[in-house]
Amino acid sequence: MPTSPSTSKWFDRPWAAFIFFTRLPLWRIRQPDVDAYRSVVEWWPLTGWLTAAAMGGVLYAGSLFLPGPVAVLLAIVVRLLLTGALHEDGLADFFDGFGGGGNNRERILSIMKDSHIGTYGTLALVLYMGLLCASLSALGPQHAALAVLAADPYARMLSAQAISRLPYARTEATAKSGVVYRRPALLAVFSLALQGLLPLSVSLWLVGASVSRVALVVLVPLLVSLLLFLFLRRRLGGYTGDCCGALCLLTELSFYIAACVSV
Repeated sequence: MPTSPSTSKWFDRPWAAFIFFTRLPLWRIRQPDVDAYRSVVEWWPLTGWLTAAAMGGVLYAGSLFLPGPVAVLLAIVVRLLLTGALHEDGLADFFDGFGGGGNNRERILSIMKDSHIGTYGTLALVLYMGLLCASLSALGPQHAALAVLAADPYARMLSAQAISRLPYARTEATAKSGVVYRRPALLAVFSLALQGLLPLSVSLWLVGASVSRVALVVLVPLLVSLLLFLFLRRRLGGYTGDCCGALCLLTELSFYIAACVSV
């Protein structure tokens, strides 16, 4: 039975998200309409199901044959290959922009758009990777794998919810990707919550987390995303794609650090 135009258009949106947020050659199978890319943030956590499954699976399987830290590094490499280091690039540009731009909004935006990496961006990546490896190694293979399955989609959900409340800080003509995300409608907000909270709930249930630990790993990333949201609103009056990547990674990292507190 042929697919109706309305169904096809709806299917294009999550498909566009997987094309946009991963390096899988899905565009060879189907190329969505340009308008579908405006709603990729609405399906951002769903792409996290894929990256989290790949990263968590490699982490756990690798730990059966290799030392824990080596398995963690391999798992991170797999996710970087899947995403093309999209969010890590944003993290570096974010810190370069705010580190070198001072209080000048236009200078911050100009630095973030520059493809060259500076001192702040380099330090941010080194410290981020160090904290990521250390926190996942401290959790142990099984708990770390389950933490990844929970944290990746959850961080994307929180980041998507945050940026949906902010305007885009540039114009569409000056956007790096050439696309400005549209603000999610009410139904999309509920869809985002489902995409982010379902794997979180399943992972916490599988690990048998206590009420206090659940509260910690849920509330700490929520607080981090809120603080970053307020920071962006105050300093930029909006967000950029680089801000999205930084917000996602920093929120996710706060989940792992919070999980280490009760280990």
